[in-house]
Amino acid sequence: MGFIGFIFTLFLITLAFSLLAAVFFAEEIKSTREKDPAAGGYLQIILLYPGLHALMAHRINHRLWKLKFQFLARLLSQIVRFITGIEIHPGAQIGKGLFIDHGMGVVIGETTIVGDDVTLFQGVTLGGTGKECGKRHPTIGNNVVIGAGAKVLGNITVGDSSYIGANAVILKDIPNNATVVGVPGRVAKHEGKKVDSLDHVHIADPVMVHMRDLIKRVKHLEKHEENQGENGDGI
Repeated sequence: MGFIGFIFTLFLITLAFSLLAAVFFAEEIKSTREKDPAAGGYLQIILLYPGLHALMAHRINHRLWKLKFQFLARLLSQIVRFITGIEIHPGAQIGKGLFIDHGMGVVIGETTIVGDDVTLFQGVTLGGTGKECGKRHPTIGNNVVIGAGAKVLGNITVGDSSYIGANAVILKDIPNNATVVGVPGRVAKHEGKKVDSLDHVHIADPVMVHMRDLIKRVKHLEKHEENQGENGDGI
């Protein structure tokens, strides 16, 4: 009877948790279903997605932070970090519909501002660049996608509907509707066709871009040398 009672209690807790999540985190659950092709039903997302769990905990911790219970907020955030592998400072401001895919290694700093419908892949850091005070973390616009391992550092702004490629390091402001790749990050596409939020394949490789530029330069110099030879100007 004790075991049956335990199972029944666990079922009730799971049901209550699922209902609360479905009511208060409908935008995040919807975003997960739309952006993750592996997502199953609502129950699977609510129970098995650490990104959603970290975000749910952050909503509580952020409220505690604003109420000046800062030690408790930090303590709870560190417990959530231990469980999920995702560290969100209680002071960070996060909009609706955030989707953290996989999530392991994601770090969001204290003065970070994240807009609506943002996607973060694993290993993303929204951090600072030193010991400066005040606003020292990035502001991320709406509908932004930040690829795996990317680092966005400092009090900079990433414009709406921009895409930051995997492992890019962003240290300067990014305009709206831009695709940014490389270390340091550079704009590879601006105001162009919107990139699929899950498509890493078609992002320009900065190394290959430089190689193509170098080849063009070599061909130009070879052609110039040939023209000089034909004109009798060669050595």
